[in-house]
Amino acid sequence: MATGICFLVSPADMRKSFHTLSGLVTNSMGLNPHNGDVFIFINKSRNRIKLLHWEPGGIVIYSKMLERGTFGLPDLNSTDEASYSMQWRDLVLLIEGIIEKPDSRKTRLDRLKNM
Repeated sequence: MATGICFLVSPADMRKSFHTLSGLVTNSMGLNPHNGDVFIFINKSRNRIKLLHWEPGGIVIYSKMLERGTFGLPDLNSTDEASYSMQWRDLVLLIEGIIEKPDSRKTRLDRLKNM
């Protein structure tokens, strides 16, 4: 069971896979990739996301590439850390493309409303 959700503040190369993403968790975030947390990586153009998560028996990567639009990032101006902790609810909103700020309209949000 995941104990936390950690977001890497700097953009990640989406060509990275299990071992190199685990290395980012260890070296950049200073955390253990096998502790059950969910680790979030987003590329520079913010149209791809990967989640790294350890489950009993091995590490799992979840990946999503947007057809259009970008992922809305949390407000990172208040942190100077390499990683940012977030709640499960915020992760779900991030992945679904739901932006809570009324002035942040995304094409994907409009499309979700029409479903």
